[in-house]
Amino acid sequence: MPLVLLDTDHISLMDRGGLEGGRILARLARMPPDDFATTIVTYEEQIRGWLAISSQARTEPQRIGAFQRLKRHLFFFCKLTVVDYDGQASELFVRLRNEGVRVKTKDLQIAAIALANNATLLTRNLSDFGKVPGLRVEDWSA
Repeated sequence: MPLVLLDTDHISLMDRGGLEGGRILARLARMPPDDFATTIVTYEEQIRGWLAISSQARTEPQRIGAFQRLKRHLFFFCKLTVVDYDGQASELFVRLRNEGVRVKTKDLQIAAIALANNATLLTRNLSDFGKVPGLRVEDWSA
């Protein structure tokens, strides 16, 4: 089975819990841990969001909660393999951009990482990622 990469939205769903996140977690639980990972770009997107939340906290209870969630997030990523944006991914990103693939920069970087690693990308954003030639995408939240 090819490597499965978790996009930002799937990680957010897992973090929130609920039915969609539970579906993703249940499928991942049936896989060897080495068969799934995320990308450094996804990590960047996630950490920017959590840092924004902690910086917007105005009361001590809000700060305590924000830092607890940030720590939980850190531990989650410490247990997960994070795939690099390396030279091969960069070359693919530039080629796709030059070919006119119109997808947001971060999404195209994630797609390039998936392509460089012959991975399937797990995302709910099938419409945008579906514009990337050769990229395998699946939505495990449905």
